[in-house]
Amino acid sequence: MQAFSMTPLAGRERAALCDTFDRVGSKAPTLCGSWTTSELAAHLIVRERHPSAIGIAVTAASGWTARTQREVASRSFDQLVRQLRSGPPWWSPLGLPGVDTAANTLEFFVHHEDVRRAVAPWDQRSLPEEDLIQLWHLLGRRAALFQRRSSISVTIRWIGYGEFVVREGETDRVGPTVALEGDPAEVALYLHGRQSHAMVELSGAPDDITAFEQLDLSL
Repeated sequence: MQAFSMTPLAGRERAALCDTFDRVGSKAPTLCGSWTTSELAAHLIVRERHPSAIGIAVTAASGWTARTQREVASRSFDQLVRQLRSGPPWWSPLGLPGVDTAANTLEFFVHHEDVRRAVAPWDQRSLPEEDLIQLWHLLGRRAALFQRRSSISVTIRWIGYGEFVVREGETDRVGPTVALEGDPAEVALYLHGRQSHAMVELSGAPDDITAFEQLDLSL
């Protein structure tokens, strides 16, 4: 694995994503549906710089978010990348150290891979152990969100490090169960809806696995 950096993972993934944006240009595909890299950059800028970002979480405001994002995406791509690279403005809570780690680490890691893995061939990065551990802890904190639409009990396992179980309802509930195994980077991609581009292994009863594979895991 690579040597560990003192720069927080969220900041390093932001910088790496911006480097990748510079390399692939404004019209490259992503794993975010039909979004191009310009549209993905616009999403990230709106998310941390515009009040219309409320529509990312509140359906009633989603039209406002979409309109703002289209306007931002129409700007110079070089300008978008520079703005994104500079980080959130001083007034944005996303710039606070603790919030940056909690809200931006998975966001920028997943979106970086959205660009890296959108065109074959792509390679699996070898992340430092400290980064993988951070991703693992963040996944554990957000686990309930991934199962909010399902009654399937899922054991998420990182061989040699541990596991955690995501359940709906009572912890002694008997029902469909699936084990999802992989390193935290690949598990993160799977649980954020990038199932076809994540290198993980699923185990369990065939019907349970089929049901789990059909879940909408997008947040």
